[in-house]
Amino acid sequence: MVDCNRTSLQPTTFLLLGIPGLEDAHIWISIPFCLVYLVSLMGNVALLLIVKTDHKLHEPMYIFLCMLSMADLMLTSSTLPKILSLFWFNDREIYFEACLTQMYLIHSLSTMESGFFLAMAFDRYVAICHPLRHSTILTPTVIVSLGLFIVFRGLVLLSPHPFLLRWLSYCKTNVISHTYCEFMALIKLVCTETKIRRAYSLIVAFLTAGLDFILIICSYVFILFTVFNLPSKAARLKTLSTCVSHVWVISLFYTPSFFSFLTHRFGHHIAPHIHILVANTYLLIPPMMNPIIYGVKTKRIRKGFFKLLAVKCV
Repeated sequence: MVDCNRTSLQPTTFLLLGIPGLEDAHIWISIPFCLVYLVSLMGNVALLLIVKTDHKLHEPMYIFLCMLSMADLMLTSSTLPKILSLFWFNDREIYFEACLTQMYLIHSLSTMESGFFLAMAFDRYVAICHPLRHSTILTPTVIVSLGLFIVFRGLVLLSPHPFLLRWLSYCKTNVISHTYCEFMALIKLVCTETKIRRAYSLIVAFLTAGLDFILIICSYVFILFTVFNLPSKAARLKTLSTCVSHVWVISLFYTPSFFSFLTHRFGHHIAPHIHILVANTYLLIPPMMNPIIYGVKTKRIRKGFFKLLAVKCV
């Protein structure tokens, strides 16, 4: 199975197993996967078009939301076509270099998504805690700079990952017990010492998603402190309602993300198919739900969706 003529014992290709124990159900599992992927594509493209055409939505929150949508589109498109090909045509083979590329895209884009959630939390913090300074703090220059920094962080901090795996010896097997290539699934196939590489991956995860989550929690602590000091219940509810969409999307993103991360390192007793399904949920559900949640909660986005669908909004 492994091309042993290569001196470094690197396989020319890997074989994706899919969802262990549920191979016979792949064709049925592919149906919701495909539907979610299509809804995700249409929803995020529609969101980008709506925000672009409606100048009243050219606010920091929705600009960051558009950045998130672009990351979502790239993330799902880098994984779902291959997953569906595996489910429909039993196309398990993926070239070694393509696998490393997919792994890099998944981790770097996920890091960018986490950064955009933090930027959106910062927008809510400034809008609620310092409303009179919102437009002077979050200027177009600051918004663009934050977006570029988030993208740069994802590209640079995750760039060593392919090289950390590129020159290792894969003498165990070339079968990946997953539906896509990701760092921990690949490093389990290595027969040499990987402590340094695992440590780097852990540090990067903490400095990105972990730190982002802590800062998001801190921003909401300050927001809640400010809200509870408002004079009336109506004012408190109205202010909190502006955060509901963001709280929903970050919950959908971080819950399966942390579950998958912890399962890889500590949850060895958890059935493999449960872990793989949750990992796929992490890739599928947030990109689909982000435009839906903001569409439901934001009147102008909702009207824009109806307009795109050529349905008259009553």
